[in-house]
Amino acid sequence: MAIDVSKMQAKLKALTEKTSKKATVFWSPKEGVTHNIRVLPSPDGDPFKEYWFHYELSKTGGFLCPKKNFGEQCAACDFASKLYKEKTEESAKMAKKFNPRQRFFSAIVVRGEESEGAKVWGYGKNAYQDLIGYVLNPDYEDITDASGGRDLSIVANKAKGQTYAVPKITPRVKSTKLCDSEQQCKEIMDSVPDLNTVHTRKTSQEVMSILDEYL
Repeated sequence: MAIDVSKMQAKLKALTEKTSKKATVFWSPKEGVTHNIRVLPSPDGDPFKEYWFHYELSKTGGFLCPKKNFGEQCAACDFASKLYKEKTEESAKMAKKFNPRQRFFSAIVVRGEESEGAKVWGYGKNAYQDLIGYVLNPDYEDITDASGGRDLSIVANKAKGQTYAVPKITPRVKSTKLCDSEQQCKEIMDSVPDLNTVHTRKTSQEVMSILDEYL
C-alpha cells in the first residue's frame, strides 16, 4: 500500500505546532523594559512551583533532576557528593557543576498580550521571596484573585558585573480584574500549560549516560 501523503502532512503539521508551542510557552522580561503581568490562580492554591535542574551537563539544555524532583537515583548528584567527600578546593569547585539548581515557575498572562494565552515565567530565589512577601502582605492579599487581584510591574536590569538581568517586581497600586469577560477568563485559564510537562525530564539511566558523555 502506498504512503498516504495527506496523513504524513497532517503528522508534520502536528509536530511543527507542538514544537512551536513549547518554544513559545516560556516568557521572560526583556532587559530594561517595563512589563505588566498577572500571576494566574492555581487549582492547588500554590501558583509558585519549585523545580530543580541540571544545567551544565547537556548540550541540549537543562533537565529536571531525578533525585530532587522525583526521589529517584541521579548519577549527577551522586558524582557531586563523591567530589565533596574528597574535601579539596578543586573537587568542591568542580562539584558545583553537577549540583542541581533551584528554579521557580508561575503561569502568567502578559498584559497587552492576553490573546496569546497563558505563559510560563521562570525566576530565581530572590524573585520568589519577593512574590511570597507580597502574597503574605495583608495590603495585597491574594494577588492571583480573578476579580480583585493585583497586576505586577516587572523591570529586569543587569548591574555591572552581573551575568543575568535581575527583575524588580512591584505590585500595581490598584486591584484589577483578570479579564474583561467570563469567556476571556475561560480562554486564558484553559490555555494554562501543565508545569509538570513543559520541562525536560530524563530517566536515571539517561542522566547516567549524559554524565558519562560529559566526563
